[in-house]
Amino acid sequence: MSNKLTGGEAMVRMLERHGVEVVFGLCGDTTLPFYDAMYRLDHNIRHVLTRDERSAAYMADGYARVSGKVGVCEGPSGGGATYILPGLIEAGESSIPILAMNSDVGVGSRGKYPLTELDMKNLFASVTKWNSVVDTAGELPSKIRAAFRHMTTGVPGSAHLGFPFDVQKAEVDASEIWGDGALGNYPAGRMGGDPRAILNAVERIRQSNRPLILCGGGPVVSGAFDEVRQLAETIAAPVATSISGQGIIQSEHPLAAGVVGSNGGVRETRAIVREADLIVAIGCRLGSVTTELWRYPKVGGDCGIVHIDIDPAVVGAIYPTDAAIVGDAKLVLRALCELLPKADEDALNDAKRCVAGVVEAKYARFDALAGSDVSPILPERTIAAMQKVLPDDVTIVADAGTPCPYLSAYYKWKKSGRHFLTNRAHGALGYSLPAAVGAYFGRPDSKCVAVMGDGSFGFTAGELETIARHNIPVTLLVISNSAYGWIKAGQKSGFDERYFSVDFSSTDHAKVAEAFGVKSWRVEDPKELENVLKAAVAHDGPTLVDIVSQPLQDAEAPVSEWVA
Repeated sequence: MSNKLTGGEAMVRMLERHGVEVVFGLCGDTTLPFYDAMYRLDHNIRHVLTRDERSAAYMADGYARVSGKVGVCEGPSGGGATYILPGLIEAGESSIPILAMNSDVGVGSRGKYPLTELDMKNLFASVTKWNSVVDTAGELPSKIRAAFRHMTTGVPGSAHLGFPFDVQKAEVDASEIWGDGALGNYPAGRMGGDPRAILNAVERIRQSNRPLILCGGGPVVSGAFDEVRQLAETIAAPVATSISGQGIIQSEHPLAAGVVGSNGGVRETRAIVREADLIVAIGCRLGSVTTELWRYPKVGGDCGIVHIDIDPAVVGAIYPTDAAIVGDAKLVLRALCELLPKADEDALNDAKRCVAGVVEAKYARFDALAGSDVSPILPERTIAAMQKVLPDDVTIVADAGTPCPYLSAYYKWKKSGRHFLTNRAHGALGYSLPAAVGAYFGRPDSKCVAVMGDGSFGFTAGELETIARHNIPVTLLVISNSAYGWIKAGQKSGFDERYFSVDFSSTDHAKVAEAFGVKSWRVEDPKELENVLKAAVAHDGPTLVDIVSQPLQDAEAPVSEWVA
């Protein structure tokens, strides 16, 4: 290696040092030196050209969620920075480490009204865990090291780096090209809880008669799958989850109660929350959706709270806590399990019977709709067909609209693990298609399926070209009902069916996808759906199935605010 590198070359080498294998991004004139370094240098980093910077960020997000590695995306200055920002917001709020790099106008051009100049540092300050602009080439290596350290330790989160044009061309000392590869994975630098707080939680759990474990996304990020199951079996507690906590325990485990809350929860799962005398909240913020606006459990009610979270700001922020533990879920749960006595067989059987009653009642109602031959196709019929066709280790990416509550309420995860991805922090449309691309690169041996409404499809259809160009074998399911269904359902339930500016024209999404080179089907007859899904999943390239579906405002969606 020469004693000197350009800033662009140094960036490539620093990404290598942190184990980066793929970068999603979009070219721009301010990025030319970095792209030239990517072209000339010998490295193992794959670059995936996207059609939109927002998509690049969502791809990095999907990649990070399934791989356990930092996702990396990049884009040019100006509009490229504003377009990439939504993905950083979602990842940051979801505790997913992605690094976004935007090239920038040269440092020497600042204040001279160059095209695309903006204040990147202030733009990204409120939406990332860490952000900076590289003002001199010499500080580039240390800032990359700082970015990876901040992204993967403590509460994982997103980071942004501005990379000026002239800095990309300036010299960097090769001796500064080093980094800790362990920081390319998350969570890094795990921290256990205060022993006194753990003992306090043990005592409170031992005193409870009807404990309930409520998991958010935290234990999934931590990889605490075995520890949650062990805790549940030790204290004879049902395990409920938020939307983001899905997969922490396999759905067919006799203590798995499913998703609770206003989006994906049903009256039976609400009852299991109401009947608990203690909730052990693990990596769960106890926010508005999971608690149905802080009613289940009620703030100040009779139910006790043991709250475990890696973020000290979350613990005790909303509910008074009987025991508060700040620490990594995996380590904290191990410590609890070592100290807690095993519940007797009667208590365990009682908990299992309680969960069985919840599950049986929920699926009796679901099955009656899932077998319907009504057209347009009921969402329940689609979920049932997916359940029959998709492999046990499938990765499903759902947009936050119509797909999210149905999959959360009714899809049965045959294996524990990160198999379900959805953007529940801010719920922007257009997430699932690009995130599925990222998930494929992060876990290429798992079949990846993206489920979206036709509203979401319109946000992100351009990435069909990316999928076709790389022949990425994802399957895309479009729930077509020609409306922004979530809003229309809200207008029905809360505004006396005064439907305003929520309907749009019907589109044959299969034909659109075919024009991009994606093998596609359009399904209107529910009797054809299962066979079409089988064909789509079996195909060795990208596929899309356009499912003409019941309008959401007419459906029996598991969303509590729409239920009388």
